[in-house]
Amino acid sequence: MRFLDVFRTATFRLAFAYLCLFAVSVMLLLGFIYWRTAGFMATQSDETIRAEVQGLAEQYKRRGIFGLQSIIIERSSRVGQRSLYLLSQHGTPLAGNLSQWPPDAVETAKEWINFSYERGVEGDKEVRPGRAFQVQLPLGYKLLVGRDTKEVNAVESTIRTTLLWALAITGFFGVAGGVWISRNVIKRLEIINRTSREIMSGDLTRRIPVRGNRDELDDLATNLNQMLEQIERLMMGMREVADNIAHDLRTPLNRLRNKLEGALIGHASREETMQALESAIAEADGLISTFNSLLLIAEAETGAHRDALEQVDLSEVVHDIADLYEPAAEDRGITLKFVAPSHVRVRGNRSLLARAAANLVENALKYTPHGGAVTVAVGVGVHDDRPMLSVRDSGPGIPEADRERVLDRFVRLERSRNTPGSGLGLSLVAAVARMHEATITLEDAKPGLLATLSFPQVEEAQPHVIAVLPRRVLPAPAKAPPIRETETQV
Repeated sequence: MRFLDVFRTATFRLAFAYLCLFAVSVMLLLGFIYWRTAGFMATQSDETIRAEVQGLAEQYKRRGIFGLQSIIIERSSRVGQRSLYLLSQHGTPLAGNLSQWPPDAVETAKEWINFSYERGVEGDKEVRPGRAFQVQLPLGYKLLVGRDTKEVNAVESTIRTTLLWALAITGFFGVAGGVWISRNVIKRLEIINRTSREIMSGDLTRRIPVRGNRDELDDLATNLNQMLEQIERLMMGMREVADNIAHDLRTPLNRLRNKLEGALIGHASREETMQALESAIAEADGLISTFNSLLLIAEAETGAHRDALEQVDLSEVVHDIADLYEPAAEDRGITLKFVAPSHVRVRGNRSLLARAAANLVENALKYTPHGGAVTVAVGVGVHDDRPMLSVRDSGPGIPEADRERVLDRFVRLERSRNTPGSGLGLSLVAAVARMHEATITLEDAKPGLLATLSFPQVEEAQPHVIAVLPRRVLPAPAKAPPIRETETQV
């Protein structure tokens, strides 16, 4: 940036505005000092003159004109005298330390006069300022009593000069400080702009340096870095989603194409053709289910259902899940337990909460071996009284290093690659948790996995009385619902 560009910056304009305000403050302060100091000195000088005039007037009353003349002669003879005296009759000086009546006061009738007079010996005279009070006496006599004001004027001049120099110095340092501040701010902003340009060119790993001063620019840099990290995560997530869709959906699409192509072969029997079409429909249903899960995740992450939040009883959600999945658990030889206190309420979307709970149960049933157990519990936290929904299984569990990663889309562990699934179940649970401002934790159940959703507290829950919920009578399905393999997580 060129030097002249500094004067067009908002920082310099702000510094210049502050400079103007400060300069006005300095002017008012020094002006007040000048007014008080010079005014006080002028007032003191005038009071001294009045006192002398009053004293001479008393002497004139007691001793007459000749007594007044002698007093003026005596006072005028004092060395270093700052007072000025002149007694004259019809313009002729009679006594005093002034050689003549001031020309400035000859034609004026004012009592107070400002004038100039000469002081010194012949050849070395100095013109000095004075201020005096003139009194008209009988018989053509006139009396002038004043004081030399050179020192007072010198003080006033010094204060005025100081005021001008103070303004000049204030202006100089104000402009210099504004330029210095602007250049420093511009340097830091240029770093932010340069980093932004590098990011826009495609380098998402760039971050804005933080100096550690804990000032507003550091706060701005920290917030921008957090925003950039979030953008980078979203971009990486989008790339991973695109890669995973291309990788994970290519196989079922190829299978679907092959089955439809096989159904077109004329040598196949009617039964084989029907089986091929049914298998193709199942593949298509799996693909539709995958895309529906992606849409649900997107809606949950964008808060599309946030307006439909209401108080939901987690115990009722768990009861419905029990009625739905108990037959499937019995078919797989797994013990499915549901325990919860009554009326544990959260604020949320009932259908999304039910879908998240169903995904957790499906994931647990899918990886729990024959003869194992899955426990779904609703309760409140011991320390913070937050409503919680947990699902515990007795399967192989998830290694600690992978527990954070399995919450992303299309993530499947290596041991799960040979089992059906799309890796969207836990990512949907995580999206629903974020929408409800809840936290999801995956822990080692020794053996198995313990998945817990912890929700913000809405109201105080009932006492922690754990009881097995009674079964409600619902219309029985034609057959037990199968485990939805395409909705599972890992």
